[in-house]
Amino acid sequence: MEKKVCESMQNGAVLGETTKKDENIRRGNWGNQIEFVLTSVGYAVGLGNVWRFPYLCYRNGGGAFMFPYFIMLVFCGIPLFFLELSFGQFASLGCLGVWKVSPMFKGVGYGMMVVSTYIGIYYNVVICIAFYYFFMSMTNVLPWTYCNNPWNTKDCSGVVGSSYANASIANTSTLMRNISELVNHTAKRTSPSEEYWKYHVLNISDDIGHFGEVRLPILGCLAASWVVVFLCLIRGVKSSGKVVYFTATFPYVVLTVLFIRGITLDGAVNGIKYYLTPQWKMILDAKVWGDAASQIFYSLGCAWGGLITMASYNKFHNNCYRDSIIISITNCATSVYAGFVIFSILGFMAHHLGVDVADVADHGPGLAFVAYPGALTLLPISPLWSLLFFFMLILLGLGTQFCLLETLVTAIVDEIGTDWIIRNKTYVTLGVAVVGFLLGVPLTSQAGIYWLLLMDNYAASFSLVIISCIMCVSIMYIYGFHNYFKDVEMMLGFPPPIFFRICWRFVSPAIISFILVFTVVQYKPITYNDYIYPGWSLIIGFLMALSSVICIPIYAIYKIWTSDGTTFLERVKNALKPDPSWGPALQEHRTGRYAPNVSSGSNLNQEGQLLHTKEKPEEVSLMIQGSNDSAHNPEASA
Repeated sequence: MEKKVCESMQNGAVLGETTKKDENIRRGNWGNQIEFVLTSVGYAVGLGNVWRFPYLCYRNGGGAFMFPYFIMLVFCGIPLFFLELSFGQFASLGCLGVWKVSPMFKGVGYGMMVVSTYIGIYYNVVICIAFYYFFMSMTNVLPWTYCNNPWNTKDCSGVVGSSYANASIANTSTLMRNISELVNHTAKRTSPSEEYWKYHVLNISDDIGHFGEVRLPILGCLAASWVVVFLCLIRGVKSSGKVVYFTATFPYVVLTVLFIRGITLDGAVNGIKYYLTPQWKMILDAKVWGDAASQIFYSLGCAWGGLITMASYNKFHNNCYRDSIIISITNCATSVYAGFVIFSILGFMAHHLGVDVADVADHGPGLAFVAYPGALTLLPISPLWSLLFFFMLILLGLGTQFCLLETLVTAIVDEIGTDWIIRNKTYVTLGVAVVGFLLGVPLTSQAGIYWLLLMDNYAASFSLVIISCIMCVSIMYIYGFHNYFKDVEMMLGFPPPIFFRICWRFVSPAIISFILVFTVVQYKPITYNDYIYPGWSLIIGFLMALSSVICIPIYAIYKIWTSDGTTFLERVKNALKPDPSWGPALQEHRTGRYAPNVSSGSNLNQEGQLLHTKEKPEEVSLMIQGSNDSAHNPEASA
């Protein structure tokens, strides 16, 4: 008995629930609860934690920004995280299958798939560029250190003098001589790292419509990146759950190493002060609160479908309430910690250049591939620090990419649900990876960076907010909050705390609506440095954003049209009703209103398993039904 209890607790189950009966044999589960937590941390903690949050923090009042940031975490981030985890875990289905709860809103699931597709395409391109920088760092002198390369222009002015490679870091006379000419501080001068990025890595064209040639080194790295993602997901969560032991933890080792190195440098304290010094008057600025809410929302990966998907592989009685708090706080703590790493190095760079930290601070690709690499050239053994930094970016990106690909694969497999598709899930994964690679090829062209930023700014912006808001409303007010609270209590053994019940019903939807209004009011057409995007490209951006949202009304109209009923209202009512198969996936969990009315000795659950209650009360057969109501029982012929 004690052994069963220990096994149950190890797998994240509520005390008293044996792991044997909590196993979804056909669909699969996480090996243990640590795998789920690490995967979710890897999914939530991504590149944005390193290249966006620190910049937002210093731009919005330093330490004062932490106050609205954590307020939004408590009232919006954690409740939404808990909602999505509990939603996926209860039904053991991906972002499409869970909408059996209210079939008319299945378009929300399709919208999540569209968003995950867009993000998965361009996110892996960013990872492949990090791969390229990682490989190029395997040298004695970083190639973006000096201005004597074929790609450099006459406007290039290096931070490191020609004799610097053999000099002590304390000898800064050569550095200080050219301070007034350095990058980003005059209209004409550029740094070696910026020219390396623009003219060598990207070989950037002058317009988004001028694709030019495909950058073969970047294309090769993109192929390598997709191969890595595929191999790590070749057996679904069974393989990715093992990989995350490294990919989700090692970035913290690298962050710590870079942090220790950073705070020992001259000027590091000034950089950290710039990052954290509170400007309390900015708390009264609505933009600060809007940025805080947006960062929390996008950073946690809400409405991407990944949280629902990852939770669907949990044991039914796993304590996802606990997990949601742990993962959300870890994500935000990582963002704060990364700020120390980034600004200690930027403070050191500003100190050597004799300029203000604001002059070297940047965000997005500008931070990851220009400012930070440029700062690393000032350090002794700079290739080592560059290798560590880009390896960290690769791992952070892969953690998110794993979940994006698994979200699409799981949705497809759950939707088709046949035995063939279950057995050949690896081929589905391969097919999605190949399509993702092919769609990413245009982003490796000379105009690729323009398209990448266009997708980043539009494909997953206000559409995510709309999807999340509709999800909250449909669960709380269409399915019914009383029903959902009872579902959570059946799953966890206790009802959701009153704080979360209030947030789910009122506070979180209000904050999401605020984010949407803020996004619209603060909208500015996208630019890249001095390049202004043409109108036709902005139209494409808006179409990408609408392509995910439009799935919701289109599918709702289709569902109403195909539902039973003689009048329009009857059709709507039937389209909103939960599907008869909605509920826990395994028979032993279908109690109360989910208990099947079967009089024979065998109980058949709609989602999936034949429980022989008389002959073998402890044995669960492999009879599981897919989301298309197909079924399979390998023992049927016995």
